[in-house]
Amino acid sequence: MPELQRLRPDHAPALLAFEQENRAYFAASVPDRGDAYFDGFDARHAALLAEQETGACHFHVLVGGDGEIFGRVNLVDVADGSAELGYRIARKAARQGLATSAVEKVCLLAASEYGLTSLRASTTQDNPGSQAVLARTGFVPAGDIELDGRPGVAYTRDLTALRARAGAVSGRRYSA
Repeated sequence: MPELQRLRPDHAPALLAFEQENRAYFAASVPDRGDAYFDGFDARHAALLAEQETGACHFHVLVGGDGEIFGRVNLVDVADGSAELGYRIARKAARQGLATSAVEKVCLLAASEYGLTSLRASTTQDNPGSQAVLARTGFVPAGDIELDGRPGVAYTRDLTALRARAGAVSGRRYSA
């Protein structure tokens, strides 16, 4: 089972390989990142790490024993105790429970380590796999939206109870 790790500089080569190998697969359900993303990958990776250092985002990758990346789970636009969750899993690792496990772990980190009280997520209506992951991990539908011209659903997850439980286990006390 791949290990969830916080994004680091040394993940760059494996992350680029992951994105290249899965580009067409991802583009079937989310907008393509475009050639510029791949052409300027090293600069983009460095910028993400710098942004992560500010606390505005928290980036994670699912790393196998050989260093191969099987997925990523990100928290972006962190502000006022909330963040937007996004994730993608490699085609060859899909339907194995990796997304559900990784999202659960990131929700726990969001509550216990990053001090967040809620998360937002969204997916297109024609992506039942992503909808199932969000439902299994405690997200509830919050309304219909449009994602790049396609019908979608917005979701939210309240982390207050998870935060309290994590604080009780670790001895920490958080104020909501």
